[in-house]
Amino acid sequence: MSTLEQQLRFSVLGPVRAWRDETEVPLGPPQQRAVLTVLLLAEGAQVSMTKLSAAVWGNETPASASGILRGYIHRLRKALDPVSAPANSNSVIRSVGDGYQFCAVFELDLRRFRDLCAQAERARGEGDIAGAVKLFREVNSLWHGTPLADVRGDYAQQQRMRLTELWLSATADRLTAELDLGHLAEAVAELGDLVAGHPLDERFRELLMLAYYRSGRQAAALDTYRDTRALLAEELGVDPGQALQTLYQRVLQADPALLSAPPSPDPAHAPATLRSVPVPAQLPPVLPVFVGRQTELARATALSASGTVIVSAVAGTAGVGKTAFAVHWAHQVAYRFPDGQLYVNLRGFDPVGVPVTPEHALRTLLESLGADIRALPQDLDALAATYRTHIAGRRLLLLLDNARDAAQVRPLLPATPGTLAIITSRDRLTGLIAVDSAHPLHLDVLTSAEARSLLARRLGTARVDAEPDAVDEIIARCARLPLALSVTAARAATRPGFPLAALAAELRDSAADLDAFQDDGDTAADVRAVFSWSYHALTPEAARLFRLLALHPGPDTTAPAAASLVGHPLPQTRRLLAQLVQAHLLDETAPGRYASHDLLRNYAGELTQTFETPARVRAARHRVLDHYLHTAHEAAALTNLARALVPLDPVAEGVRPEEFGGDAGKATAWFTAEHAVLIAAVEQAAAHGYDTHTWRLAWAVSNYLHLRGLWQEEEAAQRAALEAARRLDDQRAEAYAHRGLGLAMAGLGHLDRAASEARRAIELCTDTGDLRAAAESHRVLAWSLEQQGDLEGARDAAQRSLALFRACEGKGADDIRSRTAIASALNAVGWNQMLLGRHQEALDHCRQALALSQELGDATNVAHTWDTIGCAHHHLGQHAEAVDAFQRALDLYRLQGDLPWFVASTLTHLGDTRLSAGTPEAARVAWTEALAIMDHLGHTDAESLRKRLNPEERPAAAPSR
Repeated sequence: MSTLEQQLRFSVLGPVRAWRDETEVPLGPPQQRAVLTVLLLAEGAQVSMTKLSAAVWGNETPASASGILRGYIHRLRKALDPVSAPANSNSVIRSVGDGYQFCAVFELDLRRFRDLCAQAERARGEGDIAGAVKLFREVNSLWHGTPLADVRGDYAQQQRMRLTELWLSATADRLTAELDLGHLAEAVAELGDLVAGHPLDERFRELLMLAYYRSGRQAAALDTYRDTRALLAEELGVDPGQALQTLYQRVLQADPALLSAPPSPDPAHAPATLRSVPVPAQLPPVLPVFVGRQTELARATALSASGTVIVSAVAGTAGVGKTAFAVHWAHQVAYRFPDGQLYVNLRGFDPVGVPVTPEHALRTLLESLGADIRALPQDLDALAATYRTHIAGRRLLLLLDNARDAAQVRPLLPATPGTLAIITSRDRLTGLIAVDSAHPLHLDVLTSAEARSLLARRLGTARVDAEPDAVDEIIARCARLPLALSVTAARAATRPGFPLAALAAELRDSAADLDAFQDDGDTAADVRAVFSWSYHALTPEAARLFRLLALHPGPDTTAPAAASLVGHPLPQTRRLLAQLVQAHLLDETAPGRYASHDLLRNYAGELTQTFETPARVRAARHRVLDHYLHTAHEAAALTNLARALVPLDPVAEGVRPEEFGGDAGKATAWFTAEHAVLIAAVEQAAAHGYDTHTWRLAWAVSNYLHLRGLWQEEEAAQRAALEAARRLDDQRAEAYAHRGLGLAMAGLGHLDRAASEARRAIELCTDTGDLRAAAESHRVLAWSLEQQGDLEGARDAAQRSLALFRACEGKGADDIRSRTAIASALNAVGWNQMLLGRHQEALDHCRQALALSQELGDATNVAHTWDTIGCAHHHLGQHAEAVDAFQRALDLYRLQGDLPWFVASTLTHLGDTRLSAGTPEAARVAWTEALAIMDHLGHTDAESLRKRLNPEERPAAAPSR
């Protein structure tokens, strides 16, 4: 290596420049500088002529591009190598294949930038804040204005954005450390300039708020938040992100913990004091025997700094190892994303279930990021905007597995730098590449060498080396497909005494039956025989369970559900599941939850059609649907004590529903874990003609969906229930479906349709004599009419509901449920009387509701009733009594926890009373706390609270709930 090579120094964090020792080297015109830039940023990797052309000319490559590029390379060599050197020996730029490679040892300011950032982060992690600040300041000194300032074109602009984001992140890290050292005045000045230059970057606004607060300027910190909120609303139509909202609440409450630096510095770019939820770490575990893919991993790592990357199999082939590759890559780069790693299985090609909707995926991601899912909007665009707000300014890694198409993925993509989205799919996702500038990364089958390494990892090098011809045939028969090779290796591992030649012969003999993976008659792509080996090695009972699992609604199952499906006791079923996991025909994806690759589910489905009679198939489906119906019915009974229960038929023989021991918390947790399965069960029951199961399952899951605000899923389930009820000619079932649709329509804001559905439910309940169901339907009607502004109609519906509940008292087996419903209905009537100005009548009903709810121990309805009582006293001018009632309601809400929307509503009412009582400062305190909660929830009532806090815009107080 020449001495001259060791003395080369380059800069890209500003204009592109080069030096040899202290002498600057002229680099020629902008296009020649662009060629050098691509080679430098590749940092020793080969750069193809295609990529060089794209960097210089974009999509308008001239016919003579190759010749022009060779000329640029020649002149760069001449400038950087003063001594003539052959192109492929000592030149700093060497020809490698169809491209070039920068081979000199050189200094690059970007590399120094990254090294210093890493050292600074380590210093912070060790508690050396002063040392970190010193290193970060050295980082800052490397920045010389706009990076690549003298290079034009789309490629340069993309790299500029990436490099600028690196600098902004380092700057945020430095200022966080400066604040922790108490350098407040300097930080405030610099942060003011950064906020002005990057107005939509919430990181610097968070830091500015913190700097103001630590400087004793609480009002300035709050003003900064309000300015941010107004700007984001005007520019993007969104609210501030979760971290900024959390900081606002803490500043508002004068949290003393904000005044000092955290004891254990967080290496993330956002201040550790701003974190409000655990950092998500959802990546599946790395496959221990992952082999090869070095070329693809290198390319993926190079692309990972530039945005969204698609991992896709050529021609959409399944089993090529997309997920294993994506997970392996994600773990390799996870350290770059300290704000968390998120994972969603989109089930795009699930053979039984349906793909995850973008709405459901967004809710899952937002819940992982700490959002209150009950406060989320229903509209897809609004959900996506909320999601983008939550991830803005965060360094997140997002792994979206098994995507169906671009439309499913597009709403989930990040909109700002700093987040990497990795997507796997059988589809090429060309729309995402064309429209969203995603980078395609096509994953082919393994090379022969990689396939051999995979077998050696699983079977041992000695066994593989001993039979090279047999190994070659196994690799060829498995089409170098990772899934097929893994199952084959598992088969061989369980037969250590068998020669590999015998396995190769079995593959050869089974070739005639392997048609599912043939590509234009190419038997090398046929792998069903691999599955059949593992299947035929099972015990008869395990093989039967494997076949019947194809009938499970999916996407995964548990041991109790599998036991009901197969009709065996739970201990026996657990042993059978263990056999399937051992044979690689099933995976335990989480403790106690089992799923299989979709190819295996397809294979199991084919076996079911071949070996199971239609009667046995129908019986198995009946058992698994019975399992979910009876378990969901029990969970629904525990999580809503006022709801009338629908009757069920006895469970089928062999079905063992799960039990909760009377624990409502366990029932809620079961609903959460089985949410996707229950929705799929409704769909499967409807598709296969299990109409009674369909409407009863929809009823059982309705309250859970209602509480979580999943109105679209509720609508779909209830529509399926309605169609099933009509096929059954069952008016009672039809009434329940109409009532459920009424709830869904009201939740979605379709109030006319909600009232219409509720009225139809009432008609059917009246015809069938089901007074309890009619009473519940009147409650839905009252809610719909109140939202429409028909207060008298709402009051009448609530009164009718109460009358019907009372008529049912003592006529059913569960008197407690009936009395709980009466107490809730009494408060509902009181609320509607209060809205109409009949405050004394409202108090009469509420006192009855209060006494009954207290007797029954229904703390939630006690709190609701105290809130209604407070509103009635307020309008009667009895301010002391109103304040007392509101305080009682608040105490109960806060004692139960997780009821922030009710707390905010009652605080609003309390503030109204304080104002009327002549204590405006106390009113402001209550409204300010309510506003912080409503802002956190993204609730529409936040705007009315802002008007209350502005005397010039203050409206007349109107109760709302």
